[in-house]
Amino acid sequence: MLQETSLTFRGITLHEPVTVITDLLVTAVCWYAFWQLKGQKPGRLNNLFRAYFFTMGLATAYGGIIGHGFIVQLGFVWKVPGWVISMFSVALLERAAIFHAQPLMQPKIGRFFAVLNLVELFSLITVALITLNFFFVEAHAAYGLLVVVASFELYIYRQTKAEGSRLMLIAVAIAALAALVHLSELSLHRWFNHLDLSHIIMAISSWFFYRSARRILQQPITSKL
Repeated sequence: MLQETSLTFRGITLHEPVTVITDLLVTAVCWYAFWQLKGQKPGRLNNLFRAYFFTMGLATAYGGIIGHGFIVQLGFVWKVPGWVISMFSVALLERAAIFHAQPLMQPKIGRFFAVLNLVELFSLITVALITLNFFFVEAHAAYGLLVVVASFELYIYRQTKAEGSRLMLIAVAIAALAALVHLSELSLHRWFNHLDLSHIIMAISSWFFYRSARRILQQPITSKL
């Protein structure tokens, strides 16, 4: 069971302070990536990658400060905006993977997956809002990364041996490890619990997502159709 930790300064209590810090570490990596990609090749893929990093940084900042640091004062329902932002963020990365693969697919297939991306996103957001159950946020992230992003980037890598796709697969694998730590509640100490450890791993994963995005933008794939 998670043991609550808190710090109080001048009457203000910050709950789970280490979790707040490790969430903000993920934010820092994501917003660094968002800023650095500004100078990369402009276009739809760049916009999607930058939007992903910005929104994921926003989601982790919100989740750390509101969803953990001040949640006792604010109440559970204040977690929900962070959930929705994170779901939009994962959907943006899915969309980037779909558009990255489009030169290797028939146009109709690419359009089908682009539409499915939106249907899946809004369906699961609706369910999460109705149930207020974080499971559906986790399910969306698992589907988005392990099924959509990993599948498209594996397909690209098998076709082209693109380094960007290889890095993306590494990033997804590291993100899966973070999820496994979170689900297993593997804690090293009450002041460094499974949430904190999973956030550290998420920050590493975010760095690999950034490296992947840079390489994809520097070495775009060409159509083989």
